[in-house]
Amino acid sequence: MSKMNYRAKEASKYLGVGLSTIWLYAKQGKLKPIKLSDRVTIFKKEDLDSFINSKVEVTQ
Repeated sequence: MSKMNYRAKEASKYLGVGLSTIWLYAKQGKLKPIKLSDRVTIFKKEDLDSFINSKVEVTQ
């Protein structure tokens, strides 16, 4: 079973970008972070997949 939620570091590996890029995308509104506490932020896998798919469509 695959994960449903990713921490920022995991999301960066999943997308193949740097950790700072994940936070940049979140700030730009390209990814939707979910803040669980002051120190814990997660990203939904479906949001990451949607982001990937939107980039694939642009490049084709």
